[in-house]
Amino acid sequence: MKLLTLSDHQICATFIALALLLLFAHVFGTLLEKLKGPRVVGEILGGMILGGSCLFILLPETMNRVFFAYPEQGQVLNIFYQLGLVFLMFLSGYNTEIRFGKQNARTVSLVFIGATVLPMLASIPFIPLFRSSFIGSAGNGLSFSLVFCIGVAITSIPVISKIFFDMGIMHTKFADTVLTVATFQDLCLWILLNIAAKITVSGTIGLGQMLMIVLSTLGAFVLITVLSKKVKAIGKFRNTKYFYTVCFVLLLAVCGIFSVIGINIMYTAFIAGYLIKVFFGKDVRAEKAIGALKEIVFSFFVPVYFALVGIQLNVIHDFSFGRFCLFFVIAFGLEFAGTWLMLLFSDLPGDMRMNFAVTMNARGGPGIVLATVSYGANIISLEFFTVLILTTMVSSMTAGYYLRYQQKKNKDIFDQMYATNNRRLAVKN
Repeated sequence: MKLLTLSDHQICATFIALALLLLFAHVFGTLLEKLKGPRVVGEILGGMILGGSCLFILLPETMNRVFFAYPEQGQVLNIFYQLGLVFLMFLSGYNTEIRFGKQNARTVSLVFIGATVLPMLASIPFIPLFRSSFIGSAGNGLSFSLVFCIGVAITSIPVISKIFFDMGIMHTKFADTVLTVATFQDLCLWILLNIAAKITVSGTIGLGQMLMIVLSTLGAFVLITVLSKKVKAIGKFRNTKYFYTVCFVLLLAVCGIFSVIGINIMYTAFIAGYLIKVFFGKDVRAEKAIGALKEIVFSFFVPVYFALVGIQLNVIHDFSFGRFCLFFVIAFGLEFAGTWLMLLFSDLPGDMRMNFAVTMNARGGPGIVLATVSYGANIISLEFFTVLILTTMVSSMTAGYYLRYQQKKNKDIFDQMYATNNRRLAVKN
């Protein structure tokens, strides 16, 4: 069997394109970090500079020679795009940790309802305002409506975690609560996105198919967790020498198996990461190995992915600034209002309710994944793809800057979350 290959010229053109994508992602990502903003926003911005929003307009011939050097170059670059997405979701799954203690169970429940259920329901009346401009070529109204609702409610675990680490509040009760809610929220919203993708492919979906997706998605986490506790003889797999092989075999196998029952590759990569986490547990060598893998992934694959997201954005053509502003106000406002209103039933003070309401609006990586997956499935238009990415960028930056402002006013505010509650209860008693 002889495999088709690219010519030396085509390979070199691809390398140059990747080098430019990586360079611009790194430069602008570093710049945003120095400005105390999320690195992911800078990486997308770097791609935007290379794309139709800037250099493709200023230097069209040069950029065409770089990114359209041969007819298949877009497909080759898409491989790196998909690898970045898969590795990002794999590492997100590996770092998923549900912390649901008795002390914060009530707050977690209230924030989940306020940041997920209420904004999704409240967004439904706004769908007709955007449908004609935002719906994709697949033309499926139900899939589009699901993506619209998800886009309003989604929250980012990676971006929030990075902000918490940078601020030194990762181990506070506030951080635990936010990350636990975001984990439950992501699980629910990824299920809905899988259903939306399935509807787009088949045109409709029966109750049985929907239940299969829901049960298989949730059941995978339960099954993996239960089985991992029963497996005893896995010591020989815990050698770093075999760790990467086990990771990649499971990643590819899980993606292939779950695709048969209609679950998107994005979510199956998340499942594979979670599977590796529970399989290897707290093994020190596995932690070091995943750390090394993370360095490679976040130095190459993920920046290239985000830059390729940015290069597709076009804020000059096929874009309405007015519709973007309207969607952003609706999305940010509904999630903010839902979280704030539900926390009125808690004992949290006003400033802490405000912190939750703003933080749950950081859409980050999951917001970008939602946009890229739904755009790739033709559920949404290029304009809505652009709007979702810009909403993600602005909301993530808003959350980061606001939390740092709160910490500057009171450096202990995030440590006092439950201490405040306990004092109030003591006064009542």
